[in-house]
Amino acid sequence: MSKLNIKTNPKVESVYQNYTDPVRKKIMNLRNLIIEIAETTEGITSIEETLKWGEPSFLTKKGSTIRIDWKKGKPNQYAMYFQCTSKLVTTFRVLYKDTFQFEGNRAIIFPIDSRIPKKELKNCITAALTYHKVKHHPSLGI
Repeated sequence: MSKLNIKTNPKVESVYQNYTDPVRKKIMNLRNLIIEIAETTEGITSIEETLKWGEPSFLTKKGSTIRIDWKKGKPNQYAMYFQCTSKLVTTFRVLYKDTFQFEGNRAIIFPIDSRIPKKELKNCITAALTYHKVKHHPSLGI
């Protein structure tokens, strides 16, 4: 497996620093999981970490953008956002209706005080990072 090239926009760090310590820990766990999946997924050689709508976002050549954020208006949760025009969240909702909470067709919502179902979330991240390769499969290769 080749080494992953991570291109990070320097402005992303200031967004991470603006979170409170407990929230930053949760968001950084999501960030680290996304990068870990990218590093171990065949065909992904680079990932871009940038800001979209002021939120930390991750892009791969054959994937769909993943964004992560916590919002002051909803302090008891944080989320992983996906392109709402994709089949990602619609598919995740079918596969993991009893595992995750969702927001429309754009996000998986995590209660701030609960553990993340890591195995299932890894499947969702993999599907997003490789979306253009798997979007033709009914369950996105999950």
